[in-house]
Amino acid sequence: MISVVKNSSLGKMAVLMVMYSGEAETALQTKGRECGYVLCKGKVGSMDSAKIFAAVETAAKKEGLIDQRYREEHALYHSVLEAYHGMCRGQDGLGAILRSAGLLFSIVRGTKLPGDSSDGEWIAVALYGNMGAPIKGYEHEVLGLGMNPI
Repeated sequence: MISVVKNSSLGKMAVLMVMYSGEAETALQTKGRECGYVLCKGKVGSMDSAKIFAAVETAAKKEGLIDQRYREEHALYHSVLEAYHGMCRGQDGLGAILRSAGLLFSIVRGTKLPGDSSDGEWIAVALYGNMGAPIKGYEHEVLGLGMNPI
């Protein structure tokens, strides 16, 4: 795993962060920081998409991945929107169409490739978990990734 992570792109780091747990996650976070990334991971479950967006934004602000400037909040919002759109497979919406989601999310900030600042800083958001009817056993796995420049 260490060699795969050594030169990982921002998006790959976000996807691996949301998928890994335990010792693998700890090792990945260490390598990510060595690559110059700022990382955060959390979880959220809801039938309301606004709660998913709010949980990611709250975590990003609390962990210092973004500040109060519009361009940083805007980049995060569009990254969450892209990840959400991907995990919903193009059909944005949860509660109104009786779908619920139980998700892990990761947020990674840094350059698209470690050590290459030619394109400035970016923010990536990955969403992974289960989505389906709000009845146990009727869900399936989902994954979404969004990236935007800051």
